[in-house]
Amino acid sequence: MSVAARPVDPRLVRARRLILGVVLGSYVLSFFHRTAPASLAAELTRSFDIPRAVLGTLAATYFYVYTVLQIPVGVLADTVGPRQLLTWGSLVAAVGSLTFALAPAWEVAAAGRTLVGVGVSVAFIAVLKVNAVWFPANRFATLNGATMFAGNLGAVVAGAPLAWVVTWASWRAVFVGLAAFSVVFAVASWAFVRDRPEEAGFPSVNPASGGSGPRQPWTRALCQVVANPATWPGFFVNVGVGGSFLAFAGLWAVPYLVEVHGMRQVTAAQHASALLLGVAAGALLVGAISDRLGNRRAVMRVYTALFALSWAPWVLDVRWPLPATLAWFALMGLLVPGFALTWVVAKEVNRPEHSGMATSVVNVGVFLGAGILQPLIGWQLDRGRLAGDVAGAWSRGVLVLAGAAALGAACALLVRERPRERR
Repeated sequence: MSVAARPVDPRLVRARRLILGVVLGSYVLSFFHRTAPASLAAELTRSFDIPRAVLGTLAATYFYVYTVLQIPVGVLADTVGPRQLLTWGSLVAAVGSLTFALAPAWEVAAAGRTLVGVGVSVAFIAVLKVNAVWFPANRFATLNGATMFAGNLGAVVAGAPLAWVVTWASWRAVFVGLAAFSVVFAVASWAFVRDRPEEAGFPSVNPASGGSGPRQPWTRALCQVVANPATWPGFFVNVGVGGSFLAFAGLWAVPYLVEVHGMRQVTAAQHASALLLGVAAGALLVGAISDRLGNRRAVMRVYTALFALSWAPWVLDVRWPLPATLAWFALMGLLVPGFALTWVVAKEVNRPEHSGMATSVVNVGVFLGAGILQPLIGWQLDRGRLAGDVAGAWSRGVLVLAGAAALGAACALLVRERPRERR
């Protein structure tokens, strides 16, 4: 009987589901934090009496710390493991959420959001590490698609539902609740997550991805990942495509639709939710298609090119009826997840046991891009208000986002991949 046909121990299946459920829950919470400012932009501006550039900086503090911590988190994922990462990260996120909720001024709120960024920065790399160690390698892209699907469900809840909630409850109460959820996930991570199947009494699934055996010093391993030229094209794909998506969905989509297209706040938030639902569905598709074809690069190129083109109606200031704009936002979302294949490529062009470090290096690009673009758009809008040209400022801001997406799509042409092993 071949290895592929050998029946899987049902106890292993249950353990996988439990562990994946806990780490995905933490990731969903991180996505909620990531995009919540888009639905709360007006409330945050009023509460702290801040201009748009400062609002962009307040929202982007999450991305700044996320950017700085991604490589250290990758190192920790490969050394101390996902269990400790998620436990301590969730506790830090709880402190940050509570600080943000109780902040009397925007500077304190920024400190709280920074702590949130520190805490949730571990979630995604921890999920990737669990996927790499607990599941067969030929399911990695599909599992990553499912991970993005779950995460974007959290982002959807941070869209129209959150905009509705804050019409009758304080945004501060929402973040107190998030602090409580973070504590729950900290306890669950310590109680149920295990770094490797061997720790739960099962044989290793992917020995090279983190099982037992001699390991290099992490400094040498990280140097190998960074020195590998095949690692870096995916980084720049993420700066452009991932950065433009998060800057838009995470903050500026709702204000853009309200101020340029005259939508109500809740209607605009529904568009942001349609965008994120599209991302969730597209993530499942792109991962499955990539695994089925065994080709990461071609799928990535097609998706990122189409995503860059999908900005055209907003660059050209096309005015469509409401159903058409909703449908187009959903279509844009379907095309976003092409950049997610950079994580798969990073894993495959580096040594398997360095999967945490490799995926973290390219993942830095997503948050670096968002951290640059969010305040840049805010600065552009403040200049436009001072000059009495708000519409022109929005046009230039959208053009910047579209240009970033096009840059990411161009960098996808430089991506190389290692032929998939036959299994």
